[in-house]
Amino acid sequence: MRIRALALRIIRQFVRDKRTLALLFLAPLLVLTLLHFVFDGQSIKLDIGTVDVPAQLSERMKSDDVNVASYPDANQAKQALEEGKLDAVLSVAGGKPSILLEGSDPSVSKAVMLVIQQTMQAGSQAVQPEISYLHGKEGMSAFDSFGPVLIGFFSFFFVFLLAGVAFLRERTTGTLERLMATPIRRYEVVAGYLAGFGVFTLVQAALIAWYSIGVLGLYMEGSIWLVLLINLLLTLTALTLGTLLSSFAGSEFQIIQFIPLVIVPQVFFSGLFSLEAMLPWLQKLSYIMPLYYGADAMRGIMIRGEGLADIQGDVYILIGFSVVFALLNVFALKKQRAI
Repeated sequence: MRIRALALRIIRQFVRDKRTLALLFLAPLLVLTLLHFVFDGQSIKLDIGTVDVPAQLSERMKSDDVNVASYPDANQAKQALEEGKLDAVLSVAGGKPSILLEGSDPSVSKAVMLVIQQTMQAGSQAVQPEISYLHGKEGMSAFDSFGPVLIGFFSFFFVFLLAGVAFLRERTTGTLERLMATPIRRYEVVAGYLAGFGVFTLVQAALIAWYSIGVLGLYMEGSIWLVLLINLLLTLTALTLGTLLSSFAGSEFQIIQFIPLVIVPQVFFSGLFSLEAMLPWLQKLSYIMPLYYGADAMRGIMIRGEGLADIQGDVYILIGFSVVFALLNVFALKKQRAI
């Protein structure tokens, strides 16, 4: 009887907690659905530019997954490569072929090399091409490619989680309620909490960037200060988002329930999985994911050596996310007490 009574109490408790039931039954379905669309999307298409390459060789390279475009000279082809329109440039000068790879994604570089090598072997081309890289280097590891994304992800994830739990504790212990009873304004409360938490997010951003680059030896082409800037903006976005969602949670467990709904989808659109392989309508979801912009900027800085002018779009969008979430935090405080 005691076992039955205990089991019934647990069942009633779960039935009353609709959010937990949704997490238990719907969240796995959401994640599996996203995985289905990510891995069952369209195939990745390679874009290869050619300069002074025999027409027969260019035609043999073409397929449903390989687009081949001819350029009048090497400078125009290289410019297209720098603009991200091409994955590689194959040119022939003095009868000797050379390949210039974009290089920021090792998997794409390997796929391009496989296509070109198979094409040249089929044409009985015995000359080995000279290989060079626009970005990255030969033998660049998968960790070098995904490392910038992982820096942003872990910074975002832990700040989101800790900020949400810490701000929730302020509410559940009555600290925030007592603070709201004073003449302080809502925006001052939000600004104060963000400034206080922000000190630690700044330290965390610097520590993760230093450890990844200085200790783990992650490939680094650009400015460390820009890496710190993007990492700080990502953690600020996570901080404002975490404090906002904590307003809709009643316990630490409910904060964790937001992870499958808020954090996991961002992983799929951060660059760890190829966006080009996803269906077009699914790719558009990345535009509402802060981590997409942070990861794009981090890879641009660390792998392609981009400067502030190249990543300013990502910077402005991350600032915009932080401002919007901070304003929503101000409105969410109306639940405590209107000032």
